[in-house]
Amino acid sequence: MAEASRLAAARRELLREQAEPSLGRRLGQIGALGWTIVLPALAGLFLGRWLDKAYSTGVFFSAPLVMIGAGAGLWLAWKWMSRQ
Repeated sequence: MAEASRLAAARRELLREQAEPSLGRRLGQIGALGWTIVLPALAGLFLGRWLDKAYSTGVFFSAPLVMIGAGAGLWLAWKWMSRQ
């Protein structure tokens, strides 16, 4: 009986240590992950639009720089998630 009680206490302690994060913490992680992807894409867009206006090239710079920014954001998000 004492052994069963010790095992139950050990299981409770293990569950307490490995508890699921709260809903607020999860939402915060999702928000941070979203901004990690969006900000580099927006930076690429703004830089591309500035270059397109400076050289009158339509969307010659905007399109590839948005893709490069989104790719960089996804890579950063992947690295961040692998550390978590």
